[in-house]
Amino acid sequence: MRILLPPLALMSLLLSGAIFGFFYAWVCSTMWGLDQADPNVAIEAMQAMNASVRNGVFAPAFFGTPFVLLLTAFVAYRAQRTHAALCFGVGGLIYLFGGLILTMAVNVPMNEALAVVETPLSPEQAQQIWSDYSAPWQVWNQIRTGFSGLTLLLTGLGLFALPQRAA
Repeated sequence: MRILLPPLALMSLLLSGAIFGFFYAWVCSTMWGLDQADPNVAIEAMQAMNASVRNGVFAPAFFGTPFVLLLTAFVAYRAQRTHAALCFGVGGLIYLFGGLILTMAVNVPMNEALAVVETPLSPEQAQQIWSDYSAPWQVWNQIRTGFSGLTLLLTGLGLFALPQRAA
């Protein structure tokens, strides 16, 4: 069981970092850029990005992170690394509820509602639709980004809690 712990811990770090980075990029560049664009362009771009994100590159980080973290917690616990197990386990639960489930419950329905908007719209209509979408979407994205960052932090703490090999 102990032999599985290092690769699982590193996979937990990789997936936690990937999903945090993905959400963080939306916070600090993507949405701000779309907010500066023509609202019709912003709507079309967001529709295209939302449609393209459902892929095999994104899926492991988005769907796999909590389960890999929980598996890592289980293996760490079985290896009597209880502090590390706690960090990985809490990180997995935080991402499960604050990242994955939050996204499925809030951001995905918002994305699906935007997906049926047909463009081009009048400038006023497009501005109203984009404003109604972007502001709340960004709030919820910042929340899931915070939870994902906390997950990454806990994953790092879990790694630090693992024993070091003697030189």
